[in-house]
Amino acid sequence: MPYAEGRVFNDADSHIMETRDWLISHADPDLRPKLHPLAIGSGGRLVDKAIAHADERHKNPAAVQDAEQNLMLRKGWEALGAFDPDERRRALDLLGFNSQLVFTTFAITHFWGEFEQVRSTPEVLYGGTRAHNRAIADFCRGDKRLLAVGFIPLDIPELAEKEIDEAIKLGCAAIHIPSLPPAKKSPSHPDFNGVWARLQGADVPFMLHVGGGGRAIPRAFHNNDRPVTDFLGGGENIRSKDFMAIHMMPEIFLSTMVLDGIFEQFPRLRGGCIEQGAMWIVPWLRRLDISQETFVKSEKYLSLPMKASDYVRRNLRFTPYPHEPVGWIVEQAGPELCMFSSDYPHIEGGRNPLKRFELSTPNLSEPAKERFYATNYAEMMGSRAA
Repeated sequence: MPYAEGRVFNDADSHIMETRDWLISHADPDLRPKLHPLAIGSGGRLVDKAIAHADERHKNPAAVQDAEQNLMLRKGWEALGAFDPDERRRALDLLGFNSQLVFTTFAITHFWGEFEQVRSTPEVLYGGTRAHNRAIADFCRGDKRLLAVGFIPLDIPELAEKEIDEAIKLGCAAIHIPSLPPAKKSPSHPDFNGVWARLQGADVPFMLHVGGGGRAIPRAFHNNDRPVTDFLGGGENIRSKDFMAIHMMPEIFLSTMVLDGIFEQFPRLRGGCIEQGAMWIVPWLRRLDISQETFVKSEKYLSLPMKASDYVRRNLRFTPYPHEPVGWIVEQAGPELCMFSSDYPHIEGGRNPLKRFELSTPNLSEPAKERFYATNYAEMMGSRAA
């Protein structure tokens, strides 16, 4: 009996757990020594042991059975299908999901992120990008339910356009774009029109994902003379104060795209905002319309054919956290915006996300639930949906 049954479930957020050489093995040989070692933070203390355990179960049918029976309890590298594509197909059978977007977890730290000395080198930045997209496409190949999410930094527009074309040829069904402003320019700058035109023309949505906006708050706010911990136990991923600001960079990115008319210029461009919560979209929709109405006299380009919030409803989709009041969000913002996600096999997804989502949506109509669990995802993915 699968974990999810009784309706179609499309999962808008899942991950692989990379081994240390996973991306490097897909890089061009001359680039490999130039890539930064995989940065896995406090998880590094556990990764080698967990990978060894996962590898060992290939020789032990009882261990495989145990992993399958504890599908939602085993997290990280210990999870079924965390880094083995054959196991992942079996895991998806047991999960019961119709389709699943697959993001990487740490792979972009080889060439993008806090390592500015690496990020500033175009050869490494876009060579690493190419290796990332080869690797994730290869992981998902062979099962139409697994939809690879490529990664493209926009720092150099002409190289970003080239890698978008390559990622789509490789089979990537969506493209993760950092929500940090690229190359000191707004994502709405005309220099990036080729990026949006390519995605629209290929019917491939862009994704914003947690981690693509840099640190949510300055490190100093965590320096409170108290024990430092988090989901992984090392104070290196999301904590309570990060959660309070996690939506800020994607909110600004998407506000810019709406108010500067990118979705008017590219009406079939679609995007997803993944693992960055959804409670914030309720006041955000109102603020967008207020901003458009208030500043249109001095910023003439705000005179768009549609209300700002209507572009959001037409072009964007969001994944709530399972601990958020999803029913309230849908009631306030409308049924067309939120999508189900499991975050498998990350610990942040919890042991029973379906139960938590069901508990938070007791008053939603069946059509609204259908949109949440399946239809909104399918609309976001368009022809790329499984």
